[in-house]
Amino acid sequence: MNHNTPLSPRPLSHLAEAHRRLMTTAQLRAHGIPAAEANEQSRAGGPWQQLLPGVFLLHAAPPTSEERLHAVLMYATRARHREPAPGVPAQPTARQPHRPVYTEAMITGLAALALHGFTSAPALPSLEAIDVLVPRMRRLRSAGCARIVRTADLPEPEPVTGLPVAPVPRALADAVARLTDAATVRRLLTEAVRGGHCEPAAVVRELSEGRLLGRRHVVDAVDSLLAEGRAIAEDRLYRMVREYGLPDPVWNVDLRLPGGPHLGGVDAYWPQPAVAVELDTRAPRPGEGQDEDAQWSQYARKREHLERLGITVVHITPRKLRDAPEQQAAVVRTALMAAADRDPAEYVVALPR
Repeated sequence: MNHNTPLSPRPLSHLAEAHRRLMTTAQLRAHGIPAAEANEQSRAGGPWQQLLPGVFLLHAAPPTSEERLHAVLMYATRARHREPAPGVPAQPTARQPHRPVYTEAMITGLAALALHGFTSAPALPSLEAIDVLVPRMRRLRSAGCARIVRTADLPEPEPVTGLPVAPVPRALADAVARLTDAATVRRLLTEAVRGGHCEPAAVVRELSEGRLLGRRHVVDAVDSLLAEGRAIAEDRLYRMVREYGLPDPVWNVDLRLPGGPHLGGVDAYWPQPAVAVELDTRAPRPGEGQDEDAQWSQYARKREHLERLGITVVHITPRKLRDAPEQQAAVVRTALMAAADRDPAEYVVALPR
């Protein structure tokens, strides 16, 4: 047999049970079904449907949300289906659909947030369009329920129910880009942090890269996001001190030399051992004209100044507090114990901020 020999078609009943009942034109051709026959089967009243250009649903019932998601991904990328090798006996699960492997495409926007479990995102069946993220140079157009979103830097997808899904910060940015309702944007951003999906800085970074921070309703939502993130991080710090038996510090104070300059604020301070904890909640606020690198420079200068005065500064990120509180408590405890081996620090005044 050479490449010009026509394939023997498999029964259509076989196709109706394979690959989640979705196939591309190329996959149908590999099964011996030419494009003309696929189009004929998909006419009005026929047994199949053409959901998207080149993507066929092998039944006439309305597509499920899962079928729509797979159809969008099949349209946006090549799907490789692993078939049992010829002559290999079928396994007990051989009748189950083989999961496709999608490359250079992932679900994003509101559909991705729904898959990540956001309660403030619309349910998948209610979405008229499903956003799919692809490389900028791909030659694709939005069609049917597939809405193409392009990017120069494709993130690493996160698998959710077997589907490649954009990370929450990127999915949020793609969703916010199409939303005009301030309350909806605020709910989504707040849930991202309150639900533990991601840290505020990651969201703000994606919104900034998407040039969305110039929109008034987005700016207001980001202010709420940062305040929410700060409150959650502080609560985690309080719980860490309490649950791991650390001595009580003074909370949220400004440090200054007696009669001298302001040294900066810290989130927790133990005066006798001269140990301070500072939460790294860096995220450039819209309109302040200050990027993350500039903020880090300010953190570093303040830390160096305090340490020249003999004050140990422990720098903790909200993510570390969330994912490894015991480890962070051990770092603080070590700093407190090491104070006995250091020269006494300069006397500083701690005032509530």
